[in-house]
Amino acid sequence: MVEQQEASEDAVMTRIGQAIMLLHGGDREEARNRFGALWSELGADGDALHRCTLAHYMADTQDDPGDELAWDLRALTAAEGAGGGWSAEHRDLPAVRAFYPSLHLNLAADYLKLQRPDSARIHLQRARAAAESLADDGYGDGVRAAIDRLELRLREQ
Repeated sequence: MVEQQEASEDAVMTRIGQAIMLLHGGDREEARNRFGALWSELGADGDALHRCTLAHYMADTQDDPGDELAWDLRALTAAEGAGGGWSAEHRDLPAVRAFYPSLHLNLAADYLKLQRPDSARIHLQRARAAAESLADDGYGDGVRAAIDRLELRLREQ
């Protein structure tokens, strides 16, 4: 039973990954359609890591900054629900925690686009604080560099 559930969860992550590849390949509309279908399938009580990942990338498919903000908020809500409801030994907890710097960075960028610099600064501070736990690798370096770039943009406001 556990193996069947894990295989099913792997299938969901595979489908999310396929939509991410479409997004990165430039087919935002098809990625948005696939993310939307998956979101409907997962429902409000679906796996938190799946919902967080899905909403995080669905935000990148949006044309309207307000819609992008709404999806990034859904991603953060899923991450917070996961982290608060899981034990320290839960297998997905490190993955969810690794999302926090990027989630807050995206929210800061959303608020900046919506000309809400005070909200942007709050989330940028949260992104920087969360980034302290990132490894010194390509992902961590990239997130920290993006935080620095957004901080420079905010200073110009």
